Amino acid sequence: MDIPLSTNQDPAKQQAVRWSAVAGVVGFLAIVELTSGFLQGYYTPLMTDIARHLGIHDADVNWFEAAQLMLSALAVPLLASLGDIFGHKRMLLLSAVVTALASWAVVFSGSFTTFLIAWALQGFYAVWLPLEIAIVFSRARKLGIPGPMTRRAAGLLVGALEVGVIAGALAGGALIEVFDGSVPLTMTIPAIATTLCIAAVGFGVPDDGVRNGARIDGGGFGYLAIGLLLLTSGLSFLRINGPGSPLVWGSLVLGLVVLYVFYRHENKRSDPLIDFKVLFARSMWPVQLTAGLFGVSVLGAQVPMSTFARTDPAVIGYGLGLSASGVSVIIGVYVLAMLVGALLFPIAARWAGTRMTLIAACFLVGVGYLLFLPLHASLAQVLVNMMIAGVGSGALIAALPAAAAAAAPFNRTGMATGLTNAVKTIGGSFASAIFGLALIGQVAGAVSEGAAGNTAAPLAGYMIVWAICGGTAIVCALALFAVPRDALEDARSDRGAA
Repeated sequence: MDIPLSTNQDPAKQQAVRWSAVAGVVGFLAIVELTSGFLQGYYTPLMTDIARHLGIHDADVNWFEAAQLMLSALAVPLLASLGDIFGHKRMLLLSAVVTALASWAVVFSGSFTTFLIAWALQGFYAVWLPLEIAIVFSRARKLGIPGPMTRRAAGLLVGALEVGVIAGALAGGALIEVFDGSVPLTMTIPAIATTLCIAAVGFGVPDDGVRNGARIDGGGFGYLAIGLLLLTSGLSFLRINGPGSPLVWGSLVLGLVVLYVFYRHENKRSDPLIDFKVLFARSMWPVQLTAGLFGVSVLGAQVPMSTFARTDPAVIGYGLGLSASGVSVIIGVYVLAMLVGALLFPIAARWAGTRMTLIAACFLVGVGYLLFLPLHASLAQVLVNMMIAGVGSGALIAALPAAAAAAAPFNRTGMATGLTNAVKTIGGSFASAIFGLALIGQVAGAVSEGAAGNTAAPLAGYMIVWAICGGTAIVCALALFAVPRDALEDARSDRGAA
């Protein structure tokens, strides 16, 4: 509902009145993002305990991440597009219910298979932030200035997400000891949190009323599901069998062929699952490209960073030789830097504009990772690099869905914001497979005879990881210059639903 404002009212008071009409919704959505961050941080210190609980090898834990990324890549664009059809709140509530049920299933899963399925279904939380941005943008648009409100809300929501990550990581590591090593009892905490999240969405978030009148594109969903399944399977085979396996390249090629058929199918529909006309618009494709390449560093580089920090320089000749608690210091600094970046995003966007803020954030990520090439010999150097990259990463997490919402027609905001998370996930999946190859390709030549059981990755592999992360971020910054100067600002909000 529009808020009546007097034309004689002070602009600052108008802004305060308008923000008050959105702030209540943002408060409940912040609870949802706090829960999302809690989920992402809580299980990290428990992975070894989970492996022992299920009776599996530590390396098999990687399948949990792979399965969740694969399901997220499929569920996010589908639910985001369905939000444009049936309402963003409905899809947010549905994804919260699925995530809560999956969290409880994780508690009671006693086998690898059931745990893997439940863990994958937890990946529905990946659609929460895109749907939340769509809800805020729709509500703020009715008040006349969607840009500043959406950017401010995005910064606060991502801030809540990062606080949740920190709280989850601290709680998970502490509660496993409080509960005397009982994994099921420890995992009831995130299950309870996701259940409370359902109430926050159901009672605190209003329906934004946005509907585009489209029909469900069942055929498009089928093509997309098969194409993504083939691509992610190819990446899994790449990790397991290596690049010499025909199964790897056969799956990847078939996946690309199916996705091309999906593209042709979508272009013939008046109500496509993914509107490629919107996607290929000059104001949109650089944003989505940035999201995909950003996934390389934000999702793909964290495990290499952890293993590098644990490598003993006295034995191997490089690394930091940190304990698990020392690695958590690096992770904590990185997450705190992301929190700072997310909160600075709306301020920087108001001062320099959304496009230039995105570009600056990409350059920060690029510089942070490229600095690793000459500077990686001490903890202080690593922390400085991670802080620089973290500030840029936090700003991008908040900025990308908000920028996509601003660049899309009003009846396609869910699709546009959802795609930023989907392509980011796909980018992270590709990077994870490629980085895995980089870190095992020259092990025999990189490790001294008998040192560390020949399990340490070569320094050249880490250099490749850092160079790719830094290079892709710089490419993103350059691509964003293609966005028209005012395309992501408030002037564009008057374009209507056409």
